Amino acid sequence: MRRAVIAATAALCLTTRAASAQAPSVGPDTALLSLVRWAFPGQSKDIPSAKPPFDSVTLLHVPHSARTFSMAQAKNVNAPPDWYPRTHPTMPPSVAHGEKGRVWACGYCHLPDGQGRAENAVLAGLPAAYIEQQVAAIRTGSRHSAMATYSPSIRMRDAADSATVREVRDAARYFSRMRARPRFAVVERRTIPATYEAGGLYSERAGADSQPLGQRIIELTDNLERHELRDAAGTFTAYVPPGSIVAGRRIAQGKSTDAATCATCHGPALGGLALAPPIAGRSPTYLFRQLIGFKTGARGGAASAPMQKVVAGLSVDDMIAVSAYAGSLRPSR
Repeated sequence: MRRAVIAATAALCLTTRAASAQAPSVGPDTALLSLVRWAFPGQSKDIPSAKPPFDSVTLLHVPHSARTFSMAQAKNVNAPPDWYPRTHPTMPPSVAHGEKGRVWACGYCHLPDGQGRAENAVLAGLPAAYIEQQVAAIRTGSRHSAMATYSPSIRMRDAADSATVREVRDAARYFSRMRARPRFAVVERRTIPATYEAGGLYSERAGADSQPLGQRIIELTDNLERHELRDAAGTFTAYVPPGSIVAGRRIAQGKSTDAATCATCHGPALGGLALAPPIAGRSPTYLFRQLIGFKTGARGGAASAPMQKVVAGLSVDDMIAVSAYAGSLRPSR
């Protein structure tokens, strides 16, 4: 049933796009999403390992792990590879396995220790109640992706629809006990390596000329093979425009806009307070997508109202700067 809904939604999106192309003008959300299309990278045909059938024979390795998995095992949505089992306690079934044919393992996308990736949330260190609240919002539709065709969000909607209350609760409690690790480097540049879309983020295109960054955040995996193998120790580099971090700090501290300071809700080091989640050291692109969600109303509901008011006064450049600054900080939990 969910697949049918997704197919219908995709068809509706295509129809809407076609209609918008013929219209003399576009609405503010359409114009905004066209401007920030770079924040929602899809899947390129340039990644052979991303296409089935996957190799089930060759055993692969990642640094600092004695374990081996084939690519087929790494792509198993109901038994994600656990490269570092000593870094976390025993996973609950909803994180380790899910249920074949019904719901993916939470650890497949968010990784066994909750470290997440650039295309989805770092769950490690988030308050359990916040995780449960957000899954409920996704289930009801009050929280969704600003870009309807963004596949990581579609998969999360499927999971929220299919998981039981107990499965969500167990996963939330488990991930809340983890600590986020520094994995996202923020680098200010005017010119960056040539890239291609690699499934929710970007990868460097070997041998190609560099490209101007412009007013964007382009976040790359530092090693595509380790990314495809779902290595929780893999790292990422987010390229941001020069001056972004200082500008973001001024905005976060309320020194350059009329918006409320980020520290008011998220704490002085952006490490989170109560149900306001920690945002320090998270993926800058992920953070930017959330700000776009608040800006467009894709992240709705009563719990999102304070952030919607804050973001209403921010430009795209402001949101890039705030995301760069928060991402440049060291995660505190």
